Amino acid sequence: MKEDTRIASTGRDKKYTHGAINTPVYHASTLTFDTVSEMKASYASRHKGGLSYGRRGNPTTYALEQAMCDLEGADGCFLYPSGLAAITGAILSFASAGDHILMADGVYEPTRGLCRNMLKRLGIETTFYDPMIGAGISDLIRDNTKIIFVESPCSVTMEIQDIPAISKAAHLRDVMVMMDNTWGTPLHFKPFDHGVDLSIHAGTKYIVGHSDAMVGCVTTRAAHAEQLFDMSYQMGYCLSPDDAYLALRGIWTLKVRLKQHEKNALKVAHWLENRPEVDHIRHPAFKSCPGHEFWQRDFTGSNGLFSFVLKEGHEAATTALMEGMKHFKMGFSWGGYESLILTYYGIQNYRTASGWTAKGPLIRLHVGLEDVDDLIADLEQAFERFNKVL
Repeated sequence: MKEDTRIASTGRDKKYTHGAINTPVYHASTLTFDTVSEMKASYASRHKGGLSYGRRGNPTTYALEQAMCDLEGADGCFLYPSGLAAITGAILSFASAGDHILMADGVYEPTRGLCRNMLKRLGIETTFYDPMIGAGISDLIRDNTKIIFVESPCSVTMEIQDIPAISKAAHLRDVMVMMDNTWGTPLHFKPFDHGVDLSIHAGTKYIVGHSDAMVGCVTTRAAHAEQLFDMSYQMGYCLSPDDAYLALRGIWTLKVRLKQHEKNALKVAHWLENRPEVDHIRHPAFKSCPGHEFWQRDFTGSNGLFSFVLKEGHEAATTALMEGMKHFKMGFSWGGYESLILTYYGIQNYRTASGWTAKGPLIRLHVGLEDVDDLIADLEQAFERFNKVL
């Protein structure tokens, strides 16, 4: 089945849809049984599509799990109420007190907070490493290292990691590789083809695609599926059927949306590259982005999220730049149809393994589906405000 057909067809098995074009939304907590044997059989198949209890799932959530497995080439998927919940659930499903984790220095800041606070309190030690370390990660692996966590590209600073080299070094020492694959999506990066053991998504972003649902998921191969399912189930994680439906709706248009996000973002990024205020572009498709060669080798495309670094600036100037935008609104998250802008301060204050030497501020954009000429005009006016204050 070709990719476009797979995307349009996935999650629409008749055992979930009963012939409807869109998978119905099933609201159910308690499910009842006519016989004891029926109840026992359903519970025994609770991780394999059995209808035993609402927290484990129903036809709506199972359809989403099937779709994620189809697109990512996985054997199993577990759903969570947010991307951070998926990260937490994945790590706590496999790490125990006394274990050691290697964490990319440029990860999503709440992931960093999880390591420094909850995991530390539970007796799980974290070492942050330079995301560009590649095969050199082997020098940091200890006897008690359980997980190497990668995020490619890294959150905000956009470094592309050498995932195959890291995975090879990890597996030589029986260490698991977990990846936050939110930016790559199931379409632009195939984690299991590059040695990843668990692939994590904030489905809130491009999978949902409309900024109206919170979704997390973890996909994996069979070797790790049962432990992931059991531990996550015991921790009480589940996803509402309404949000599962919205994620399914997003999947069916994911490829066409990504193409437009990519096209718009590249045009904006090339325009920014020629601005006198801009030092360099942190977009994986640009040679100025660390790890660009790994993106060319391993990824099949990009999307609307990237950053750029200014040559100079201060908080008052960047505030003037961001306030008064017509189309680039200030807001957390990304991946929806709308354009967003954020400025990040003090990156060097929390990077502990790789540092941050850029002199000017970093600004992250999510380029949405608006007309790109309107977006560029919006940024042009923003630079006028910036220069007046600077």
